[in-house]
Amino acid sequence: MRKLFASVASIPLILMFCQFAAAQGITAPRVPSPSAVVSQTIGISTVEVNYSRPSVKGRAIWGGLVSYGYNVQAVGAGNSAPWRAGANENTVIKFSDDATVEGHLVPAGSYGLFFVINQDNTGEVILSKDYKSWGSFYYDPKNDLIRSKIDLREIPHTEMLTYDFINLTKNSGELVLNWEKKQFPVKIEFAVDEIVMKNAEAELKGQRFFNWTGFASAAAYALQNKTHYDEGLVWIDKAIGMNRNFTTLNTKTGLLRELNRTAEADKTYNEALSVATEIELNNFGYQLLAEGQQDKAIEVFIVNTQKNPKSANVWDSLGECYALIGDKKNAISNFKKSLSLNPPPATKANSEKYLKQLGAM
Repeated sequence: MRKLFASVASIPLILMFCQFAAAQGITAPRVPSPSAVVSQTIGISTVEVNYSRPSVKGRAIWGGLVSYGYNVQAVGAGNSAPWRAGANENTVIKFSDDATVEGHLVPAGSYGLFFVINQDNTGEVILSKDYKSWGSFYYDPKNDLIRSKIDLREIPHTEMLTYDFINLTKNSGELVLNWEKKQFPVKIEFAVDEIVMKNAEAELKGQRFFNWTGFASAAAYALQNKTHYDEGLVWIDKAIGMNRNFTTLNTKTGLLRELNRTAEADKTYNEALSVATEIELNNFGYQLLAEGQQDKAIEVFIVNTQKNPKSANVWDSLGECYALIGDKKNAISNFKKSLSLNPPPATKANSEKYLKQLGAM
């Protein structure tokens, strides 16, 4: 009897546990409309979209499964709401840094992504600060961060709803939703240079503070991207304080020229050439040549022959520079000088190739 009593007393607890377990369920595949994540890096910033992917399955999508305009939801808050831009829960878009979306400033963070489609192929994109609700059931326009008009595009049939990023540039890209034969484009932009410089400032207070390459790379970015020259100059001076070499001095030269500090730039440039290795001067000469700075390239190659007169390769490089700018006489003279120094096979082959082309062999 005691055993029976104990079993009967346990029944409510067992039932309660079973109900709880059933409510929680287990993690299992979602069929249909599986979940998906797509992300894209623009500059050093990321955009991520979490969504669910319904299929067309022969159904009428626009004006059918997805109603035109705003529509009152049958459950939830009962508000007139846009489309949840996917299936199941909210479609959520996340920005790692402050962005500009269709011309509107959007702080870094997560947002509910909604679309509206109209019969005339126009629509709207909406970012809502409420990104945790289920679908559009609790959509409230008071939570809208941005609401912007967009024009939809016609595309080939896409069976499963798909997000993608197209038309990528250094600072921007288009997030597109493709489904059935419609494309919803949303332009996203980042102030990449500002973000990189701010990030560099933070990184250079950490472990990178102890190595010259971190400061040098930050300064080089400023120079190459024509931004934040004054900050770049501070950083390159710190790099030079740790390692006074051709790379650091040449970067400082460029920054000084951009700041119109010509006399300082010339002095730093001459110092950079004086401390450069043979390989550094050779590579720099070809870089100048590729940039169309032929006279400067010749000057650098000549400096290299003066510093390394017994190197066959530097004479070969000077000869090649003359050949490429059409100075046949000087090209032949320098290729012959290279061959007189018993060059390694690759250098010898290059000099002989050019001499044959120039009719000197």
